[in-house]
Amino acid sequence: MARLADYYLVVGYDLDKRVEGEGLGRILQRFPEKDWEDSPFPQGIELFCQPSGWQLVPERQPASFFVAVLTDINSERHYCACFTFWEGLDNPQLQKAKASEADEVDEGLAVVQSAQVFAPKSLVLVSRLDYTEVFRNCLGLIYTVHVDGLPVPLETVIGNLLTCIIPIAGGSQRTITLGAGDRQVIQTPIDDALPVSGSTVAQLFRQLGIVNVLYLFCAALTEHKILFLSSSYQRLTDACRGLLAIMFPLKYSFTYVPILPGKLLEVLSTPTPFIIGVNSFFRSETQELLDVIIADLDGGTVTIPECVHISLLPEPLLQQTQTVLSMVLDPELEVADHAFPPLSTQPSALKIQDKEIRGVFLWLFARLFQGYRWCLHIIRIHPEPVIRFHKAAFLGQRSLTEDDFLMKVLDGMAFAGFVSERGPPYRATDLFDDLVANHVERIRQEEACPHKVLNHVKELAELLFKNENPYPAVAMHKVQRPSENNQSGVNNPTPFPVLDDVAVQLFIDHAAAKLKTAPPVVKAELKGMVPSGPPLDTVDRNGIVMANSARRLEVVRNCITYIFENKMLEAKKLMPAVLRALKGRAARICLTQELNQHVLQNRAVLDDQQFDYIVRMMNCTLQDCSHIDEHGIAAALLPLVTAFCRKMGAGITQFAYSCVQEHMVWTTMQFWEAMFYSDVQSHIRALYLETEEGEQHNNSPDGSGSRREISALELASEQSRLWPTLSKELQTERVQKEESTVFSQAIHYANRMSYLLLPLDTSKNRLLRSSGLGDVESVSNSYVTNSIAGSMAESYDTESGFEDAESSDVANSVVRFINRFVDKVCNESGVTNEHLKALHTMIPDIVQMHIETLDAVHRESKRLPPIQKPKLLRPTLLPGEELVMDGMRVHLIPDGREEATGLMGGPPLLPAEGAIFLTNYRLIFKGTPNDPLVGEQVVTRSFPIASLTKEKRISVTIPMDQFVQEGLQLRSCTFQLMKIAFDEEVASDLAEVFRKHMHKLRYPQHVQGTFAFTVGQCGKMVVEHKTKDKNQSLRTLSKNLVKSAKRTIGRQYVTKKKYSPPTWENRSSFQSELDEDEISVSEEVDQSSLTLSSTMRSSDRQTMSNVVERACCRDYQRLGLGTLSNSLTRSKNEPFRISTVNRMYTVCRSYPGLLIVPQSIPDTTIQRICRCYRQNRFPVVCWRNSRTKAVLLRSAGLHAKGVVGFFKSPNAPASGPSQADSTSLEQEKYLQAIISSMPSYSDSSGRNTLSGFTSTHMSTSDSSDKLRQPKIGALMKQVMGTREDVPGTFSRGGKWGSIRGSGRLSAYNPDVGTRLAGKESPQSNGGPGEALFLRQQKAYLYIIGDKAQLKGGKQDSFQQWEVVPIEVCDVRQVKNSFKKLMKACVPSSSTTDPNMSFLRCLEESEWMALLHRVLQVSVLVVELLDTGSSVMVSLEDGWDVTTQVVSLVQLLSDPYYRTFDGFRLLVEKEWLSFGHRFSHRGAQTLGSQNSGFTPVFLQFLDCVHQIHLQFPMEFEFSQYYLKFLAYHYVSNRFRTFLLDSDYERIELGVLYEEKGERRSPQVCKSVWDYIDRLNKKTPVFYNYMFSPEDDEVLRPYTFNSNLKVWDFYMEETLSEGPSYDWELRGRQERVAEETPERPDSSGPKSQRHIVWPCYDSLSKVVPDAITKLLQDLQSLEAELGQTSEKWKDTWDKIKNAQRTETKLESKPSFSSSLLMSSNLSHQRRSQGVYLQESGVGSSINLALDCEASATSTPAAGRPSTSTLYSQFQSTESENRSFEGILFKRGALLKPWKPRWFVLDKTKHQVRRRRSMFKPTNKMQSFFDLKTTKRVYNFCAQDSMNAQLWMDSVQSCLSDA
Repeated sequence: MARLADYYLVVGYDLDKRVEGEGLGRILQRFPEKDWEDSPFPQGIELFCQPSGWQLVPERQPASFFVAVLTDINSERHYCACFTFWEGLDNPQLQKAKASEADEVDEGLAVVQSAQVFAPKSLVLVSRLDYTEVFRNCLGLIYTVHVDGLPVPLETVIGNLLTCIIPIAGGSQRTITLGAGDRQVIQTPIDDALPVSGSTVAQLFRQLGIVNVLYLFCAALTEHKILFLSSSYQRLTDACRGLLAIMFPLKYSFTYVPILPGKLLEVLSTPTPFIIGVNSFFRSETQELLDVIIADLDGGTVTIPECVHISLLPEPLLQQTQTVLSMVLDPELEVADHAFPPLSTQPSALKIQDKEIRGVFLWLFARLFQGYRWCLHIIRIHPEPVIRFHKAAFLGQRSLTEDDFLMKVLDGMAFAGFVSERGPPYRATDLFDDLVANHVERIRQEEACPHKVLNHVKELAELLFKNENPYPAVAMHKVQRPSENNQSGVNNPTPFPVLDDVAVQLFIDHAAAKLKTAPPVVKAELKGMVPSGPPLDTVDRNGIVMANSARRLEVVRNCITYIFENKMLEAKKLMPAVLRALKGRAARICLTQELNQHVLQNRAVLDDQQFDYIVRMMNCTLQDCSHIDEHGIAAALLPLVTAFCRKMGAGITQFAYSCVQEHMVWTTMQFWEAMFYSDVQSHIRALYLETEEGEQHNNSPDGSGSRREISALELASEQSRLWPTLSKELQTERVQKEESTVFSQAIHYANRMSYLLLPLDTSKNRLLRSSGLGDVESVSNSYVTNSIAGSMAESYDTESGFEDAESSDVANSVVRFINRFVDKVCNESGVTNEHLKALHTMIPDIVQMHIETLDAVHRESKRLPPIQKPKLLRPTLLPGEELVMDGMRVHLIPDGREEATGLMGGPPLLPAEGAIFLTNYRLIFKGTPNDPLVGEQVVTRSFPIASLTKEKRISVTIPMDQFVQEGLQLRSCTFQLMKIAFDEEVASDLAEVFRKHMHKLRYPQHVQGTFAFTVGQCGKMVVEHKTKDKNQSLRTLSKNLVKSAKRTIGRQYVTKKKYSPPTWENRSSFQSELDEDEISVSEEVDQSSLTLSSTMRSSDRQTMSNVVERACCRDYQRLGLGTLSNSLTRSKNEPFRISTVNRMYTVCRSYPGLLIVPQSIPDTTIQRICRCYRQNRFPVVCWRNSRTKAVLLRSAGLHAKGVVGFFKSPNAPASGPSQADSTSLEQEKYLQAIISSMPSYSDSSGRNTLSGFTSTHMSTSDSSDKLRQPKIGALMKQVMGTREDVPGTFSRGGKWGSIRGSGRLSAYNPDVGTRLAGKESPQSNGGPGEALFLRQQKAYLYIIGDKAQLKGGKQDSFQQWEVVPIEVCDVRQVKNSFKKLMKACVPSSSTTDPNMSFLRCLEESEWMALLHRVLQVSVLVVELLDTGSSVMVSLEDGWDVTTQVVSLVQLLSDPYYRTFDGFRLLVEKEWLSFGHRFSHRGAQTLGSQNSGFTPVFLQFLDCVHQIHLQFPMEFEFSQYYLKFLAYHYVSNRFRTFLLDSDYERIELGVLYEEKGERRSPQVCKSVWDYIDRLNKKTPVFYNYMFSPEDDEVLRPYTFNSNLKVWDFYMEETLSEGPSYDWELRGRQERVAEETPERPDSSGPKSQRHIVWPCYDSLSKVVPDAITKLLQDLQSLEAELGQTSEKWKDTWDKIKNAQRTETKLESKPSFSSSLLMSSNLSHQRRSQGVYLQESGVGSSINLALDCEASATSTPAAGRPSTSTLYSQFQSTESENRSFEGILFKRGALLKPWKPRWFVLDKTKHQVRRRRSMFKPTNKMQSFFDLKTTKRVYNFCAQDSMNAQLWMDSVQSCLSDA
């Protein structure tokens, strides 16, 4: 029961205390005068009576009423009902004005000058009950009695009012009267826990709208500041009341002031949240509030400041709530579009609507909080229940951890109140408890259907309405109102009387006495156990439940079983899958459950490897736990990390917790609290279960088994019910037991926390780190279990001597953390102070003890061998190759090549784990793939250190462990890329040492530092880094390393005598003596007769004889360019001679010693001419066409711009222009001498035009050749570029037309335009077109010159020579193009960007275009030479492009150069002797480092490869030979390609090694010797299809479309590394043989072998047929004990035997052997399966496998096989050696079709005719026919027939 009103007041205007027009109110009377004990009188009521301020007004205003709410210090709310009316009084202003000086009249009130003004007076009721209408009626009645002068004393009315007592709740109905003929009925709500809202909620929604109210609702729940504005006070109160009503069951616990007086506006700047209402009058003063949400009730707006973010309800809840609310508030919305809307869709009455809206919010909270009772932890039951809510578990099970709104609500004060109010398990329940316990299922099923939700909401609304209005048919109220004319009080001048306080007090005392005597009203409280509702089934909102989760759990279970059964290999294979599966929650929970089963008596001792795996899995599991551990995974692992351990030595055990500390969750206080509470709860439950079970056994021995498990809350509820019945002793005993349970748990947790917070190495403190703790390494830090763990600590400068301070620091911070925890939980759970003190003294000891244990473990863990890492495999080294740095453990990371990563099918060979080795020759990675399925394979990647082109640091995440490691990306010009990440055991300074060594080896000081020179003689310089001393820090170690490395590397150079070039003076004397000597080598009779003998050392003499022996001279003799016979027999009419003018390399440093010059030119002329050319490289003859006698010359470009150039020339004497003139004359003489040497020149009739000119063999050859014979003009035009370029050609910049127009060209060559620029139409097949030459004459000498430098040689007036200007590719272009080519072929990372695709990158590199250009020029020169004109190639410095062109021309024109000897000679002559700068272009030394790598020679080899592809029968060597050279010309393994010229080679003494020296058992110093030796052993360099035509001139297609990317750039063999160091292959095979694995293969054994393109060496695993036969032959000979003959002899025998057979069989004209030419899938020879020109069917060629394959249209350049066969003019019947019906299988899913087949022995064909008959269907016998293109499946009608066919085909093949 409660008083209806506590106090009654009359408040009036205080005339005495006016301050500058601001009036004040004062309490005129108050009843009762004495405060009630249970409800003190609230202060400051007078402010609330007039919230806008007390003021006098000139006119009487109507009476007003509102209710303000005040909150007292105990947060009790007092409702102040204010009834205000206005009374007239004389204007105090006027009286004052008369009395005092008039000038100080307040201006604001000076306006109010009427004689009478009106002052407000308020009647106020203060009550703790909220009955607005009753208060309005009561105060109205008092006013009516006063105004209308009713015959009732006011004292009686007020006395009755103050003594009226009504029940608080229970649904009773009470009629009250104040004794003035009035009657009111008060209905109390059934349950006072539910708020009473009247129609305030509906009103709020009407004013603001659904979305705005939802914003306010969320803002209030998430503790924001909310301010209501309205000009009506009562509306402010109602709005606040409505907002609170919809927040039920949460109670608002912050500042709540529905009406704030203007004087207290500064309250709005309080930092705490609030809900406040303010009159719109003060709107302007609310403008500067930055963080307050303002709701304007009159305008219907809600303003949210920018800085405020309101978290809204989680979807889909928000949407569903809005939908249902709109159905309640605006039912017409749904049917607004209906054609026939229902007749009445009015919303319910306001009061009903109010309850419906509240029903929606109840339904919403039931959904938000469903299952909350399952997350309550009961820590104490007696004397008072103490309950905690496990927020993380609740969010985790609802999958709402990410949800901002719910997080904030659960953290808020309102929810804390909710838990403490609704947590206790034994109490009275209300509507919400019922809803959340019993209707969850219904809510869940209906949530998607708004109409069902609406029905549910309406049911709830009924209940709410019933609660407020238990008796709907209420008796009529009867309350008097003032009569109409008195309402405004105009006629009643009497002021409100002063009441007799004694009379009122008497009423009050009387009522109080009566209450004392009355019997107490006892209302039985209905307490009971609060139902918990259905438990939370884990809701995965995002459907994270994997479809295959069962399979994943199976994998996890199997892996754990394997680990505990010690099947480590199996476990290792499953590990990656397990670590992936552990991303899912189900798998992590499964892991904890599985591990639990292996724990016995809280212990599980493992061996090292098991321990390591378990720790890895734990780390992976914890890695995805958030810091609040919402899924309880860390909680489940907590007991396990203290259970799993391994023995480490005498009495030392390492537990798993020391390896799983790097996770956020262990440093989170919330986690520890939740863990502690759940443990305490289970212990307390156990405590009471024991006592209960004891009692139960006494009562019912049989019934106990069938009981279900009792939850802790149910137990607590039962205990709370029994509590009052227990005796005092029992009660205290239970309290003590509970308290000691909590205390013991606190000790236990102090221990547990010290386990997980103290790091194994106590010098590192985890808690002092930033909160981003363990972001990087929060994953499998299994390194703690390795030996390296010890040294990890040392990298933290241990020499500083601050160890003690640091460790104590760790201890202190851990102690502080545990103390904070203990204080919090013990205070909350009511632990006594003595116990708390005891705990505080215990904790430091616990921590200290644990640190001591850890130190021992830490010491031991350093000694442990690292286990889980694979053994480092040692690479096989070449003889003379030595390790510079021992292997460092690294991970090889996949790059942009996808073959090895398994993305394109096949096993993922990368990433792999192994070691990187640095030797003095190579950089080698050797290891095993991380993927356990291919873990047995070995992965090797290596490249010569000299080929390193780029090294850059990268940071890599190793996918297996997710460590971010530093790494290196190393790129090599052998098209290899290594991305390595150093393992965590490799210290960073060691990686730095590695880089320095690598750089030293890559760029030695001098060429003598390269491997080719140092091999076999450098001192040992291995950098050891395995021996790590325990106490030595890595920093000092690295210093020593660097020192020792410097020492050893230094020593290596000291052993050699430093080379010093001869001084200038010496050189000049040298020179003069040479000049005197004019003997040419040919005249030498005897070596000793050299006049130089006096000045030359013996070695020099040796050198001279060597010069003569040099291969070039042999070549010159072969070409007839100069003999080395005696002078007596030398014929003087030979046009050329061998000059020794450069024998001491004085004329041109970069030319060879012997040069071919015209017979008529003396050496002195040469010395003058050479100055016109760059680098003194004057024109010399390098080849002569044996048929046309045209010669090929090479030189550098002319010096720039005539005369000036001669002054610039380094060797030019300072002389006048006359000399320059004479020089150019001599130059002309020189050219004329060359021309006159040509036989065609001496022919006076030799001036035929080019168009009529065809070569001699052209006329004799097959007519089809003429189609292809390119006209030279056309070629020229392509080379120089015409306006209408052939599609696919590449022409840069200047077109021929522009040159013709340019003045300087036409100045000295008036005719060149008409001669060479005939128009032509481009041909479709990419061949050069026909040119239309009109009356052009052929020049005798064409000079191929650089466009930029054509000025120089004067044009010959008789047009005997002519300059062809072309654009050459600059060296820089080649360099950049090569870089791009490398990135295209070996990308560093995979990309999906279409602009970065392989073909796009290849195109952008322009490599193919450069090849095209070089080939095009070469083909032009070949044509010119073939037509009898000499050509001089005079480009750039004469050592890059010139060399390429000259070499290619000779290769194309002269078959000799296409053999082994010839190609070697070509390279030695044109590239080595003529001074291509290999060292400079290859950036081989420190000096040339900046020039960068420019692969001019590689470009040449690529061109040869392109020609080889087009003419595979013309080359004796195979493609592998070219790759071998391409690899070793950059590898520095041989000295062949090392220096820049013969001069440098002689200087170093490497040009002619002593014969004896060469025999040394070490390595071959020359690549040629090596190739020779290897070629004798194995046919790897030999091309089986070699079958050259006599004097064949090759004319390859050169368009981009005809060029192929060289597979050298793309292929890789991961099984053994590059296949170009053959010793390594041999060694690896030997190792393999030593471990025989194959059992005896007597039984049928599968011969199948899986070949992985990027792993296996294809040539080795799948050798071509001939190699295989030769191998078999050798092995058979070995078995029979015969001495096996060399493969070459065998091959030659077979070839000769076949040639003779062929000759016998066929006409003599058909000479080339069938074996060689029958099946070459090639442009220039036949197509594999080709269509007969005349026949109907198609034919299949039968032949052996062959190597080359390229497809394109057969060209007419050579007779194709079909033309060869057409020489047999025989009818088909003659050659039908066998014929018959066969069924041939069609394409996939096509039937077998019967066809008539004919076998033709002569033409090696099986021809097919369409079948004209129906065969019988007895299919019996199958056989296959294999060709190079495909396999044909045949079926004969019976086995006999099949056998006949097979025999015939076999015999046909064997005849071949």
